[in-house]
Amino acid sequence: MKALDELKKHLKPGQVYRRSDLEQWSNAVDRHLKQLVEEGTLQKLSQGLYYYPMKASFGSVPPDDEKLVRAFLKSCEFLLNSPNLYNSLGVGTTQLYNKRVVYNHKRHGSFMLGGKVFDFRLKHRFPKVLSRAFLFVDLVNNLNELAEDREAVLQKVKEKVLEDFDAQMKKTINAYAGERTKTLFNQWTLEGSLTHV
Repeated sequence: MKALDELKKHLKPGQVYRRSDLEQWSNAVDRHLKQLVEEGTLQKLSQGLYYYPMKASFGSVPPDDEKLVRAFLKSCEFLLNSPNLYNSLGVGTTQLYNKRVVYNHKRHGSFMLGGKVFDFRLKHRFPKVLSRAFLFVDLVNNLNELAEDREAVLQKVKEKVLEDFDAQMKKTINAYAGERTKTLFNQWTLEGSLTHV
């Protein structure tokens, strides 16, 4: 029991741990993990992934998505996104999606972590933080996944992009747009510049 108490001293509420993270503090990590899950100190999120719940007045606080993904990937090199964020662009998207998209360099596929679906997508390049410009590019890159009227959304995106087109937008398109998206944006900016002649 003393060894288990020693391991507990290293655990912090709100943190997500991999089995391998805990090996340094335990000489019987599998037995200790089993005991910690049984007594409710840790929650098993998926194979080899555990969470030490943070308590709040209404019960346990679920794990933070960033911490969950960081522990799962064993990396800080990722970008968390969601199709729900497109709704903030004012282009007519209103659907709510129950998935989180993770752009990263290591994993591909859908994984259930802590009761949530994460769609991991391998990408060579993605920004460190989400920006409005990136959301426009990402929306057009993933247009075929939207439940809305795609033509209507595209028309709104075109209007917004031409309104706000600047060096940052151009840089984002060049860095992160797929070929089809690049062609569309180039076509729009060409049309836009012709209307201003």
